[in-house]
Amino acid sequence: MTTLTLSAFSAPFAQGFAGFVSATARLGRRFVAAWHHRRDLAMLASFDERMLQDIGLTRTDLNDALSEPLWRDPTAVLVRRQRERRAVRVTSAVVDLLPGYAAPSIVPLADARAHVPAKWTPVRR
Repeated sequence: MTTLTLSAFSAPFAQGFAGFVSATARLGRRFVAAWHHRRDLAMLASFDERMLQDIGLTRTDLNDALSEPLWRDPTAVLVRRQRERRAVRVTSAVVDLLPGYAAPSIVPLADARAHVPAKWTPVRR
């Protein structure tokens, strides 16, 4: 009988201890991941302006990423900024390549023969 009582007492204790160990391990992994992200950010900070521009970042982006709290991933800010800039660059390149799309002249009647479409319509292929 004492064995049953002892095992009934130790089961909740073992579950609580396992939960504590699991939470501690998870916190440790997060700390190590944050440490690696900050180290990567420090490496990017050592780049010069031209190298940062090649990957689509600025020094201000690095400063904004460093201002994130320690428990957040600072590289997420850099990825978001780089994707935003890429989307703008791709969109402007596509608009420049569209046939028949021209910006209106700021001088009235400067080129009366130029055809400027009233509304842009995509060409379906």
